[in-house]
Amino acid sequence: MIASILEWLTSSATWSGEAGLGARIVEHLWYSLLAVVIAAAVAVPLGLWVGHTGRARWLVSLANSLRAVPTLGLLFAVALWLGPKISGELAFLIPSVVVLVILVIPPILSGVYAGVEAVDPATRDAARGMGMRGMEVVRQVEIPNALPLILSGLRSAFLQVIATATVAAYIGLGGLGRYLVDGIKTGDYVSTAGGAVVVSVLALLVDGVLALVQRLVVSPGLTGGRTGRTRRGRSEPTTASTSPTTSTGSSTRSPARSGMSAGDGGVDSHAT
Repeated sequence: MIASILEWLTSSATWSGEAGLGARIVEHLWYSLLAVVIAAAVAVPLGLWVGHTGRARWLVSLANSLRAVPTLGLLFAVALWLGPKISGELAFLIPSVVVLVILVIPPILSGVYAGVEAVDPATRDAARGMGMRGMEVVRQVEIPNALPLILSGLRSAFLQVIATATVAAYIGLGGLGRYLVDGIKTGDYVSTAGGAVVVSVLALLVDGVLALVQRLVVSPGLTGGRTGRTRRGRSEPTTASTSPTTSTGSSTRSPARSGMSAGDGGVDSHAT
C-alpha cells in the first residue's frame, strides 16, 4: 500500500492536467487563504476592541462555542439555504467559504483578545502618560506586545482550515478533498490515502512558513530571547554581581591590616 501511494505521488500523470495534484493544491490553498482573510477581517478588529476596552467578553466565549458545531452538517445546511439563491460556481464556493470562516474565527479572535488582554497595565499607563491616545496605544503598544499570540491564533486558523477545507468537495467544489471524496466513491483507496498525505504535508509546510515569519517579525524580548549572555551561552558578569565580591574581599582584608597596625602600635607603645 505504501509503495502504491509513493508511486501515485511521484507519477507525472498525477500532477498533470487541470484536475492534477498541482492544480488541486492551488485550489485548496485559495479556499483556505480566502477563508482566513475574511475571518481575520472580522476577528482581528473585534479582538482588539474587546481586549482594549474589556467589554463584551462574552463574544469570545460565543465564538469558541462555534467550535462544537459539526462542520459537515453546517456545510450541508448552508448549501441548501444559499445554493438555490446563487447561480454558477458561486453556489458551491460561497457556502464552503462561509462555513470555513465560521470555523477559523474562534482561534483568531481568541489569540488577538488574549494577546491584548495580557499586556501589562503599567505599559498602557506609561503610554498614556507619554500623551498617547486610544488608537495610538493600540497600534504602538498593544499590537506589538500581543503579536506572538496574534500570530499563534493565525497559525492555528491556517492549520484548521487546511485540514477542513476537504469537506468542500462534498458539495461539488474542488481542492484536495476531491481525492478523498472521489477515491472513496470509486474504491480508489490509493488516491484517497495519497490525498490525505498531501493535505497533512501541506498543513505542516504552511505552519512551518508561518512559524518562520513569526520568528522574524516578533521582538526577541517577547519570546524569551537571550539577554545578558555571551555567544557561548554563558552569563556575562555585571557590575552588580562583581561589586559584592570586591567589597567582601576588601572587607576581609581590612581587619587583618587594621589588626596589624594596631598590634604594631601596641608594641611600640609598650616598648616606649
